[in-house]
Amino acid sequence: MRTREEELKGLGADFTFGFIQVMDGEKDPRNLLVAFRIVHDLISRDYSLGPFVEELFEVTSCYFPIDFTPPPNDPHGIQREDLILSLRAVLAYTPRFAEFLLPLLIEKVDSEILSAKLDSLQTLNACCAVYGQKELKDFLPSLWASIRRESNQRRTILEMILGFLKLQQKWSYEDKDERPLSGFKDQLCSLVFMALTDPSTQLQLVSIRTLTVLGAQPDLLSSGDLELAVGHLYRLSFLEEDSQSCRVAALEASGTLATLYPVAFSSHLVPKLAGELCIEESDLARGDGPTKCSRHRRCLQALSAISTHASIVKETLPLLLQHLRQMNKGNTVAGISEVIAVCQSLQQVAEKCQQDPESCWYFHQTAIPCLLALAVQASMPEKEHSVLKKVLLQDEVLAAMVSVIGTATTHLSPDLAAQSVAHIVPLFLDGNITFLPENSFPGRFQPFQDGSSGQRRLVALLMAFVCSLPRNVEIPQLNQLMRELLELSCCHSCPFSSTAAAKCFAGLLNKHPAGQQLDEFLQLAVDKVEAGLSSGPYRSQAFTLLLWVTKALVLRYHPLSSCLTDRLMGLLSDPELGPAAADGFSLLMSDCTDVLTRAGHAEVRIMFRQRFFTDNVPALVRGFHAAPQDVKPNYLKGLSHVLNRLPKPVLLPELPTLLSLLLEALSCPDSVVQLSTLSCLQPLLLEAPQVMSLHIDTLVTKFLNLSSSPSMAVRIAALQCMHAVTHLPTPVLLPYKLQVIRALAKPLDDKKRLVRKEAVSARGEWFLLGSPGS
Repeated sequence: MRTREEELKGLGADFTFGFIQVMDGEKDPRNLLVAFRIVHDLISRDYSLGPFVEELFEVTSCYFPIDFTPPPNDPHGIQREDLILSLRAVLAYTPRFAEFLLPLLIEKVDSEILSAKLDSLQTLNACCAVYGQKELKDFLPSLWASIRRESNQRRTILEMILGFLKLQQKWSYEDKDERPLSGFKDQLCSLVFMALTDPSTQLQLVSIRTLTVLGAQPDLLSSGDLELAVGHLYRLSFLEEDSQSCRVAALEASGTLATLYPVAFSSHLVPKLAGELCIEESDLARGDGPTKCSRHRRCLQALSAISTHASIVKETLPLLLQHLRQMNKGNTVAGISEVIAVCQSLQQVAEKCQQDPESCWYFHQTAIPCLLALAVQASMPEKEHSVLKKVLLQDEVLAAMVSVIGTATTHLSPDLAAQSVAHIVPLFLDGNITFLPENSFPGRFQPFQDGSSGQRRLVALLMAFVCSLPRNVEIPQLNQLMRELLELSCCHSCPFSSTAAAKCFAGLLNKHPAGQQLDEFLQLAVDKVEAGLSSGPYRSQAFTLLLWVTKALVLRYHPLSSCLTDRLMGLLSDPELGPAAADGFSLLMSDCTDVLTRAGHAEVRIMFRQRFFTDNVPALVRGFHAAPQDVKPNYLKGLSHVLNRLPKPVLLPELPTLLSLLLEALSCPDSVVQLSTLSCLQPLLLEAPQVMSLHIDTLVTKFLNLSSSPSMAVRIAALQCMHAVTHLPTPVLLPYKLQVIRALAKPLDDKKRLVRKEAVSARGEWFLLGSPGS
């Protein structure tokens, strides 16, 4: 059949009949595996079956269900499962067997033998993926009757039902009364709801999936069914303590079904979650602290999960914002983690709103003014600071708010974005607070004009907004804004504020169209950088500004980027800034999350990393060779960062000339350099074995030394590299086998479990080197 297919097909149905005669009565399991494969090929490769379809089915199905126990010490190694799967692949392959197979399966489902039941149900499940409405419809009542009688193996049965439901989704019906599920709806719901209360996690997971598919059937579930479904999902996602996997699945199902049934979730779930938030607020107001932190987090997760429909968002978003306000009142005691959890839920709601322009604008115009008002209030000088006001100005909380504002802005239409920017930029430049809710603040908001350090920190929120706008949105008072950002970027009193200002300036610079105004902004930036780097207390801030401006220009291929990169490279020899300049190459090559992102409409050329490598790595190599010994580690670190983030197909052709430097970087005492270099070398061991084999002695020595590093991350990476080394040609490795096995015995006793795990994995591979079949 492999080499003479056309000749065999030329025999027509005579060949099929001849094969049936040969196969009839076969008992040897070796021959049966071959026979089942031939039957599969007869069907799948379109041999003529003629009038012998039923005969072919009979000669094959007589072995169903498989009853085979391999003899002890069987040299052939054929297992019962091999025969079961091979036979199932034949029986379930073609709908032409349906009229013969389905009655057989119904018969075997009713069998008293458990293995026959399971085999029948699993085969039936496989058939569901192949059979259509025509093949199944006449047998559905009998199938359902057989399945409904079963009280064991519920997970398998439910999985099979799930297969049926997914298949039924593909069928279309013009008349509602023709839908076959309508007659079984109550029984199906009863079965699923009962399984949802079962203590078995696996059964709960299948039942959650089944409920989701049931809910997707148009007009199937009644309002009572939906109320029960929402109640079960609430219990699984919020009240149950045991299974994290069930909780996640219930949240996902809630989001899917809330899109289809927003009224049910608004009526039966949102009020329960709102009540939980009130309880939490009461606990905090009494000064009890976040005693029910996990319940609080689950409540927030549930609110964000169901915010998949515009009408629900209009209920959940005000609840989340009101909760944040309540945490800011009276003697409420809220920690950083609690506030961040609320912000994370808001950010998830913002993500869900991105696909619907109406929801996106509603979220933006509702949430952003509220967050800004809370932050501005917290930044005001007061005699008595509430706990939350201090919390709101913490780096981690502001970063979480940045994520919310950025996510809520990226998908705005240009027209709506223009409306918003007309309010937010004057807020920061002129202190215009009229658009903020609850705006009776005890002082003026002037983050750029002699404002307090708390007010200056809020420039991060301005950055999140303006750096996420579409490029064609005109920013009012841009000239003044850019100058203010430059001034603040070199303010030494608050590194967080100066960095936020530098990032905001760079983000706007990246999007600005080429022309005279861009050139003026660049000249201002270069002058500011040079003045700050020359001397004085602003060197670190000026360096940060240089770094972000360089990145903004590298991403868009601006001609000035090469000059600024050269300036950065020159700082590698600077006694004060050298290590930071080396780490700066990591920033230049990495993707950011808050500014200069594609999602935020930044101009990011696809090949910017490759171009940066081509333009700058030769200079880094020359600089390394020419540098004094105490400066060389900075060049190695910078080079390692560039190579580690370079696409491997670009690096491979250059590997022979750069590998010696990478190996030298492994001897650098800086753990950051070691980790970056190990991360770079591991994939190269798999993708360039011939080149790496030339350095096997150095690789083994250095990797083994680093497996005892004080840094856990370095130890793990070194052991992963020792594992990857086993992919090099075996003759190269065998001389090192005993040495490596002995050396890898030490990390087997490491105090960290993850290190021990990697050591076991690597040592096992080295043990197998040279053995047959390895």
